[in-house]
Amino acid sequence: MENLIAELKWRGLLQDMIPGTEAQLCKEPTAAYVGFDPTAESLHIGSLIPIIVLVHFQKYGHKPVALVGGATGMIGDPSGKSAERNLLDKETLDRNVAGVKKQLSKFLDFNADASNAAELVNNYDWFSTISFLDFIRDVGKNISVNYMMAKDSVRKRLESENGISFTEFTYQLIQGYDFYWLYEHKNCKLQFGGSDQWGNILTGAELIRKKANGEGFAFTCPLLTKSDGSKFGKSEGGNIWLDAEKTSPYSFYQFWMNTADADAERFLKVFTFLSEQQIADLVAQHKGNEHQRILQKKLA
Repeated sequence: MENLIAELKWRGLLQDMIPGTEAQLCKEPTAAYVGFDPTAESLHIGSLIPIIVLVHFQKYGHKPVALVGGATGMIGDPSGKSAERNLLDKETLDRNVAGVKKQLSKFLDFNADASNAAELVNNYDWFSTISFLDFIRDVGKNISVNYMMAKDSVRKRLESENGISFTEFTYQLIQGYDFYWLYEHKNCKLQFGGSDQWGNILTGAELIRKKANGEGFAFTCPLLTKSDGSKFGKSEGGNIWLDAEKTSPYSFYQFWMNTADADAERFLKVFTFLSEQQIADLVAQHKGNEHQRILQKKLA
């Protein structure tokens, strides 16, 4: 099979990787998943990176699985957060999950005829049937507290003024169980996510090793920042949404047109499917003609 990892590398979409991941993807079509947080009815521009990586998976013959966290949305993930987040009720979550699927359908082929058709799963479907006692007996005993405490996301929150609640502390076990469940029921061998998810992802691979005597593969994508160090995806007016009702097509277009020259080449690699040669040609045209904003226009 063609080498997807090589493609992701030159595009700057690869940070950490479990050994053996590249060999697995070159060996056979593989089901791979990433989680989306259903905290709103629409995804925002920050979700574009995982969506685009899923599209690359499908283009290379692998099966993309999009997990929406109907269960985890009720808890919250401490990774990269400085405070607890608001918990959502079931009705709001269901509405958000439906909105997310509608958006993903614009990028991924969910047509069931293809062997690598995209699939949408909701972790509420398996967590809603597990009792607390079953979970701490069957899952909790496989991962030590020392292992959980060693994770950066947990340690930072433990040292912060407000600490971390037991609810959020258990988050990595729940995300880890998602990976294990998908491995067992959907033959899903790979998980990817942003670099802030590395700890949670490794917990899943550890559960697969201990509970299923299997091997889970994974990689992370770097978190995108602008050349001035600010976080990508936030504008003065807040989130840039992937929903034309929440962010107008004009504002969406302007967001990309306002990309700094220092970021434009990198963003073309990350957010488009243009080849390495096509991007190199555009960069050459742009040099010396910066006022024409050739890269920004192509990006937008």
